[in-house]
Amino acid sequence: MSSVLIVEDEEHLADGLRFNLEAEGYEAHVAGDGETALDLLTKQPARYDAVVLDVMLPGIDGFAVATELRKAGQFVPVLMLTAMGRPEDVLRGFAAGADDYLPKPFELAILLARLSSLLRRKHWLLSLQTGGSKAGGLFEKNARNGFPDEELFLFDGKTIDFSALQIRVADRVVQLTLMEANLLRHLVKHNERNVSRKSLLEEVWDLHEDTDTRAIDNFIVRLRRYIETEPSRPRHLITVRGVGYRFVAEPKD
Repeated sequence: MSSVLIVEDEEHLADGLRFNLEAEGYEAHVAGDGETALDLLTKQPARYDAVVLDVMLPGIDGFAVATELRKAGQFVPVLMLTAMGRPEDVLRGFAAGADDYLPKPFELAILLARLSSLLRRKHWLLSLQTGGSKAGGLFEKNARNGFPDEELFLFDGKTIDFSALQIRVADRVVQLTLMEANLLRHLVKHNERNVSRKSLLEEVWDLHEDTDTRAIDNFIVRLRRYIETEPSRPRHLITVRGVGYRFVAEPKD
Protein backbone atom coordinates (compact mmCIF):
# COMPACT_ATOMS: atom_id res chain seq x y z
CA MET A 1 0.00 0.00 0.00
CA SER A 2 1.47 3.37 -1.05
CA SER A 3 1.46 6.18 1.51
CA VAL A 4 0.61 9.70 0.33
CA LEU A 5 0.99 12.98 2.23
CA ILE A 6 -1.61 15.61 1.30
CA VAL A 7 -0.41 19.15 2.03
CA GLU A 8 -3.53 21.32 1.89
CA ASP A 9 -4.85 24.02 4.23
CA GLU A 10 -8.46 23.95 2.99
CA GLU A 11 -9.94 21.36 5.31
CA HIS A 12 -12.83 20.31 3.09
CA LEU A 13 -10.52 19.76 0.13
CA ALA A 14 -7.94 17.91 2.23
CA ASP A 15 -10.60 15.64 3.74
CA GLY A 16 -12.11 14.97 0.31
CA LEU A 17 -8.71 14.03 -1.13
CA ARG A 18 -7.93 11.79 1.81
CA PHE A 19 -11.31 10.03 1.54
CA ASN A 20 -10.91 9.41 -2.18
CA LEU A 21 -7.29 8.28 -1.94
CA GLU A 22 -8.17 5.84 0.83
CA ALA A 23 -11.05 4.56 -1.31
CA GLU A 24 -8.47 3.86 -4.04
CA GLY A 25 -6.35 1.82 -1.64
CA TYR A 26 -3.78 4.43 -0.59
CA GLU A 27 -2.74 5.24 2.94
CA ALA A 28 -3.37 8.99 3.12
CA HIS A 29 -2.25 11.60 5.66
CA VAL A 30 -2.83 15.36 5.82
CA ALA A 31 -0.60 18.30 6.75
CA GLY A 32 -2.32 21.68 6.96
CA ASP A 33 0.73 23.87 6.35
CA GLY A 34 4.18 23.81 4.83
CA GLU A 35 6.09 23.75 8.10
CA THR A 36 4.26 20.63 9.28
CA ALA A 37 4.80 18.96 5.92
CA LEU A 38 8.55 19.62 5.98
CA ASP A 39 8.80 18.32 9.53
CA LEU A 40 7.03 15.08 8.60
CA LEU A 41 8.92 14.56 5.36
CA THR A 42 12.40 15.28 6.70
CA LYS A 43 12.07 13.40 9.99
CA GLN A 44 10.49 10.32 8.38
CA PRO A 45 11.76 10.37 4.79
CA ALA A 46 10.86 6.75 4.05
CA ARG A 47 7.30 7.00 5.36
CA TYR A 48 5.72 8.61 2.29
CA ASP A 49 5.77 7.40 -1.30
CA ALA A 50 4.40 10.61 -2.79
CA VAL A 51 3.26 14.13 -1.85
CA VAL A 52 0.24 16.04 -3.14
CA LEU A 53 1.32 19.62 -2.47
CA ASP A 54 -0.81 22.75 -2.71
CA VAL A 55 1.04 25.93 -3.66
CA MET A 56 -1.02 28.40 -1.63
CA LEU A 57 -0.37 27.55 2.02
CA PRO A 58 -0.23 29.55 5.25
CA GLY A 59 3.36 30.32 6.24
CA ILE A 60 5.79 28.94 3.68
CA ASP A 61 4.19 28.14 0.34
CA GLY A 62 4.38 25.00 -1.76
CA PHE A 63 7.27 26.32 -3.87
CA ALA A 64 9.36 26.74 -0.72
CA VAL A 65 8.36 23.31 0.60
CA ALA A 66 9.50 21.63 -2.63
CA THR A 67 12.74 23.64 -2.68
CA GLU A 68 13.60 22.77 0.92
CA LEU A 69 12.81 19.10 0.35
CA ARG A 70 15.23 18.89 -2.55
CA LYS A 71 17.90 20.82 -0.65
CA ALA A 72 17.55 18.26 2.15
CA GLY A 73 18.14 15.44 -0.32
CA GLN A 74 14.54 14.23 -0.25
CA PHE A 75 13.38 13.17 -3.71
CA VAL A 76 9.93 11.81 -2.92
CA PRO A 77 7.64 12.38 -5.96
CA VAL A 78 5.73 15.66 -5.67
CA LEU A 79 2.46 16.43 -7.47
CA MET A 80 1.90 20.18 -7.13
CA LEU A 81 -1.62 21.64 -7.05
CA THR A 82 -1.86 25.24 -8.15
CA ALA A 83 -4.55 27.78 -8.85
CA MET A 84 -1.92 29.62 -10.89
CA GLY A 85 -1.93 27.84 -14.22
CA ARG A 86 0.32 30.25 -16.11
CA PRO A 87 3.30 28.60 -17.82
CA GLU A 88 5.63 30.80 -15.75
CA ASP A 89 4.13 29.38 -12.56
CA VAL A 90 4.35 25.83 -13.86
CA LEU A 91 8.04 26.31 -14.65
CA ARG A 92 8.57 27.83 -11.22
CA GLY A 93 7.06 24.71 -9.66
CA PHE A 94 9.30 22.44 -11.72
CA ALA A 95 12.32 24.59 -10.87
CA ALA A 96 11.47 24.17 -7.18
CA GLY A 97 11.57 20.40 -7.61
CA ALA A 98 7.98 19.37 -8.37
CA ASP A 99 7.64 16.28 -10.58
CA ASP A 100 4.21 17.12 -11.99
CA TYR A 101 1.54 19.78 -11.60
CA LEU A 102 -2.22 20.01 -11.75
CA PRO A 103 -4.13 23.31 -11.98
CA LYS A 104 -7.19 23.88 -9.82
CA PRO A 105 -10.01 23.10 -10.25
CA PHE A 106 -9.18 19.56 -11.29
CA GLU A 107 -11.03 16.31 -11.93
CA LEU A 108 -10.39 13.61 -9.37
CA ALA A 109 -9.76 11.04 -12.10
CA ILE A 110 -6.95 13.20 -13.52
CA LEU A 111 -5.31 13.60 -10.09
CA LEU A 112 -5.47 9.85 -9.49
CA ALA A 113 -3.95 9.17 -12.92
CA ARG A 114 -1.10 11.67 -12.35
CA LEU A 115 -0.40 10.27 -8.89
CA SER A 116 -0.43 6.70 -10.17
CA SER A 117 2.03 7.68 -12.91
CA LEU A 118 4.47 9.21 -10.41
CA LEU A 119 4.30 6.17 -8.16
CA ARG A 120 4.75 3.82 -11.10
CA ARG A 121 7.84 5.73 -12.20
CA LYS A 122 9.22 5.58 -8.65
CA HIS A 123 8.79 1.81 -8.62
CA TRP A 124 10.50 1.56 -12.02
CA LEU A 125 13.44 3.56 -10.72
CA LEU A 126 13.75 1.34 -7.66
CA SER A 127 13.62 -1.83 -9.75
CA LEU A 128 16.29 -0.51 -12.10
CA GLN A 129 18.55 0.55 -9.25
CA THR A 130 18.25 -2.74 -7.37
CA GLY A 131 18.61 -4.70 -10.61
CA GLY A 132 21.83 -2.90 -11.44
CA SER A 133 23.21 -1.84 -14.80
CA LYS A 134 26.46 -2.08 -16.69
CA ALA A 135 28.22 0.66 -18.63
CA GLY A 136 29.41 0.03 -22.14
CA GLY A 137 29.31 2.69 -24.86
CA LEU A 138 27.59 6.05 -24.67
CA PHE A 139 24.03 4.88 -24.09
CA GLU A 140 23.08 1.72 -22.25
CA LYS A 141 19.94 -0.14 -23.30
CA ASN A 142 17.46 -1.09 -20.61
CA ALA A 143 13.78 -1.52 -21.41
CA ARG A 144 12.67 -3.40 -18.33
CA ASN A 145 9.15 -2.63 -17.16
CA GLY A 146 8.61 -0.29 -20.09
CA PHE A 147 11.11 2.26 -18.76
CA PRO A 148 12.91 4.35 -21.43
CA ASP A 149 15.82 2.35 -22.77
CA GLU A 150 18.71 4.83 -22.62
CA GLU A 151 19.76 4.91 -18.99
CA LEU A 152 23.50 5.52 -18.75
CA PHE A 153 25.33 8.23 -20.65
CA LEU A 154 29.12 8.43 -20.34
CA PHE A 155 31.08 11.47 -21.46
CA ASP A 156 34.29 13.26 -20.55
CA GLY A 157 34.84 11.16 -17.42
CA LYS A 158 31.27 11.76 -16.20
CA THR A 159 28.27 9.45 -15.99
CA ILE A 160 24.62 10.44 -16.16
CA ASP A 161 22.48 7.70 -14.64
CA PHE A 162 18.97 8.55 -15.76
CA SER A 163 17.45 5.58 -13.93
CA ALA A 164 18.84 6.78 -10.58
CA LEU A 165 18.46 10.50 -11.45
CA GLN A 166 22.16 11.04 -10.72
CA ILE A 167 25.30 12.52 -12.22
CA ARG A 168 28.58 10.97 -11.11
CA VAL A 169 31.78 12.99 -11.47
CA ALA A 170 34.84 11.26 -9.96
CA ASP A 171 33.80 10.54 -6.35
CA ARG A 172 31.01 13.14 -6.34
CA VAL A 173 27.35 12.20 -6.86
CA VAL A 174 24.75 14.85 -7.72
CA GLN A 175 21.07 14.01 -7.36
CA LEU A 176 18.82 15.39 -10.10
CA THR A 177 15.17 16.29 -9.94
CA LEU A 178 12.95 14.51 -12.44
CA MET A 179 12.64 17.62 -14.59
CA GLU A 180 16.40 18.30 -14.54
CA ALA A 181 16.93 14.73 -15.74
CA ASN A 182 14.26 15.07 -18.44
CA LEU A 183 15.81 18.31 -19.71
CA LEU A 184 19.31 16.84 -19.73
CA ARG A 185 18.09 13.67 -21.46
CA HIS A 186 16.46 15.76 -24.20
CA LEU A 187 19.62 17.76 -24.79
CA VAL A 188 21.81 14.65 -24.76
CA LYS A 189 19.58 12.95 -27.33
CA HIS A 190 20.19 15.95 -29.59
CA ASN A 191 23.95 15.85 -29.08
CA GLU A 192 25.74 18.55 -31.13
CA ARG A 193 22.43 19.89 -32.50
CA ASN A 194 20.85 23.21 -31.60
CA VAL A 195 17.69 22.94 -29.50
CA SER A 196 15.39 25.94 -29.26
CA ARG A 197 13.90 27.16 -26.00
CA LYS A 198 10.44 26.82 -27.54
CA SER A 199 10.98 23.14 -28.34
CA LEU A 200 12.26 22.54 -24.79
CA LEU A 201 9.08 24.05 -23.38
CA GLU A 202 6.90 21.93 -25.61
CA GLU A 203 8.76 18.63 -25.55
CA VAL A 204 10.11 18.56 -21.98
CA TRP A 205 7.45 20.46 -20.04
CA ASP A 206 4.49 20.04 -22.43
CA LEU A 207 3.82 23.79 -22.37
CA HIS A 208 2.38 25.15 -25.58
CA GLU A 209 1.35 28.66 -24.54
CA ASP A 210 3.47 31.74 -24.99
CA THR A 211 5.70 32.25 -21.98
CA ASP A 212 9.02 33.74 -21.05
CA THR A 213 11.35 31.04 -22.34
CA ARG A 214 14.21 32.56 -20.37
CA ALA A 215 12.84 30.63 -17.38
CA ILE A 216 14.67 27.64 -18.86
CA ASP A 217 17.97 29.46 -18.30
CA ASN A 218 17.74 28.79 -14.55
CA PHE A 219 17.69 25.05 -15.22
CA ILE A 220 20.68 25.34 -17.53
CA VAL A 221 22.65 27.26 -14.90
CA ARG A 222 22.09 24.45 -12.40
CA LEU A 223 23.01 21.74 -14.89
CA ARG A 224 26.23 23.57 -15.75
CA ARG A 225 27.18 23.56 -12.08
CA TYR A 226 26.81 19.79 -12.12
CA ILE A 227 28.72 18.89 -15.29
CA GLU A 228 31.05 21.76 -16.19
CA THR A 229 34.55 22.16 -14.77
CA GLU A 230 34.13 25.92 -15.19
CA PRO A 231 30.40 26.73 -15.28
CA SER A 232 31.10 30.30 -16.41
CA ARG A 233 32.97 28.88 -19.43
CA PRO A 234 30.83 25.91 -20.47
CA ARG A 235 32.17 23.27 -22.85
CA HIS A 236 29.23 20.85 -22.84
CA LEU A 237 26.10 23.01 -22.38
CA ILE A 238 26.55 25.76 -24.93
CA THR A 239 24.26 28.78 -25.33
CA VAL A 240 23.28 29.38 -28.95
CA ARG A 241 22.45 33.06 -29.06
CA GLY A 242 18.97 33.79 -30.34
CA VAL A 243 18.07 30.08 -30.51
CA GLY A 244 18.57 28.08 -27.32
CA TYR A 245 21.18 25.51 -26.36
CA ARG A 246 23.42 22.77 -27.69
CA PHE A 247 24.85 19.82 -25.77
CA VAL A 248 28.30 18.66 -26.85
CA ALA A 249 29.52 15.39 -25.34
CA GLU A 250 33.04 15.62 -26.75
CA PRO A 251 34.00 19.25 -27.31
CA LYS A 252 36.95 19.93 -29.58
CA ASP A 253 39.48 22.09 -27.76
